[in-house]
Amino acid sequence: MKRNTWQREAVREALDAREGFVSAQGLHAGLRDAGSPIGLATVYRALADLAVEGEADSLQSPEGESLYRACSTGHHHHLICRNCGLTIEIEADAVERWAQQVASRNGFTQAQHVVDVFGLCDACSLREAPGTT
Repeated sequence: MKRNTWQREAVREALDAREGFVSAQGLHAGLRDAGSPIGLATVYRALADLAVEGEADSLQSPEGESLYRACSTGHHHHLICRNCGLTIEIEADAVERWAQQVASRNGFTQAQHVVDVFGLCDACSLREAPGTT
């Protein structure tokens, strides 16, 4: 376990205060706007450490950027809006069974996985529907 420095605590608090996922650069910008002298490299390191320790969820956006958010407990997966970033945790049971079955059918053991489903939330879907602009 990493030492709990003021910088790490500032990153954790900033992450806890946000809803949905955020990039390290986005979180850093918010910290700087609030007057924090914390550096971007420190934010990246703190987020990576929090993710490894299970205190933050981490995923890659469709564009390949790492995104983070304060983590709930237990294994879970996400539905993520590609437009606004709304994130909903989904239960893992069905995904777990599916992943194990696919692995087993193909001769794999000790399978691990990461599942994030990207789409448009209801509100964003309505805004993009034809005739609504």
